[in-house]
Amino acid sequence: MTLAYDWAGRVGDSWADEWRRTDLSFANLSPHLNAAILDAAPETGIAVDIGCGAGGTAIALAAARPALNVLGIDLSRNLVETARGRGAAYPNLRFEVGDASELGDVTADLLFSRHGVMFFDDPIAAFARLRHAITADAHLVFSCFRDVTLNQWAIETAAAVTGAVPQKPGTSPGPFAFADADHVRAILQASGWTGAAQPVDYSYRAGEGEHAVDEALAFFSRIGPAAAQLRELDDAAREVGRKRLRDALAARFRNDIVDFPASAWIWSCRPG
Repeated sequence: MTLAYDWAGRVGDSWADEWRRTDLSFANLSPHLNAAILDAAPETGIAVDIGCGAGGTAIALAAARPALNVLGIDLSRNLVETARGRGAAYPNLRFEVGDASELGDVTADLLFSRHGVMFFDDPIAAFARLRHAITADAHLVFSCFRDVTLNQWAIETAAAVTGAVPQKPGTSPGPFAFADADHVRAILQASGWTGAAQPVDYSYRAGEGEHAVDEALAFFSRIGPAAAQLRELDDAAREVGRKRLRDALAARFRNDIVDFPASAWIWSCRPG
């Protein structure tokens, strides 16, 4: 389970440090998501990035819609500072620290998110608040992981550390909380939204270049299920776990890249 205080603290700090590698991991998904967001985006008005992270998705929209005001919100101060540095060239873009389900005086014409909506403590309440912070014809577009069995990067890296296939995640806040489309649809309906989900299979890129395996090892040692398991081990066991993790990553090394099969949902929603 990953909760708000995790993102405001250690988890957010790790993602801020690793933003280049996290962006790389989503590099083959982002074009699909960005296209769906752009398709729903008005030329003018206000668009809000929910859990904006290091800002890559908001920056892409701000560049494509220069007359649209784009606001990225995240709980992590370090992620927001990273996003501000990356997005400084765009006058229609700003980033703020805060709870993205509490928009205050902002009335949005578009809500969007790259894997940022699966961590709400109470998703029905959060989506209901967002429903009341939009214009009548606004859209909501977001991505989230599909079933963990379709995301081998999570299974193989976690299994490498412990030597056992990890238990399938439930619906508690975390990376796979929205894996079940029926579960998400029920949340949306209960909070005043209707939506449809498009599955997208893609390659999850953990490392590239001559040292791709070491890059992937550094990434998974800080981000994801394997990182969480490594933190729970003592020094000797952690070293064994890291060696086994490196071996698993080396097995995925082809043509100077470390790729894993992955799959996500892209949801396109309207109030209703």
